[in-house]
Amino acid sequence: MQITKEILYGILDAYVYEIIFVDRNHTVCYMNKTAKQRYGDRVQVGKSLFNCHNKNSKEKIEEFLRRADAGENEMFEILNEKTGEREFFVPVRNSDGDVIGYYERHEVSWTKDTPHIPIYEYWKNKQ
Repeated sequence: MQITKEILYGILDAYVYEIIFVDRNHTVCYMNKTAKQRYGDRVQVGKSLFNCHNKNSKEKIEEFLRRADAGENEMFEILNEKTGEREFFVPVRNSDGDVIGYYERHEVSWTKDTPHIPIYEYWKNKQ
């Protein structure tokens, strides 16, 4: 079976958390179904992510990009006390390893004592 855009979009739309892919210029390039439902018109494809983020958020995102350019991958951002979700900055790289954009990954925290540990680290340490 050939993996088509339709299949990839179907997979992304089936994901229960929002996915908003943003390019290096902070332009929203893609939103999955969950993101569109959660954010409505506040976030729009083709518009700047900073239309809905404040100056403090912009500075944090720029710092995450600098760290990604230095070689870091998924980075813990914050434990959202309101939603109980952990939020991670995830750089997306091209085949040469250059950062071409990013998305924010959300997940429900496993414990309040370890909100900074990504899920793959949690399972690695359980084995």
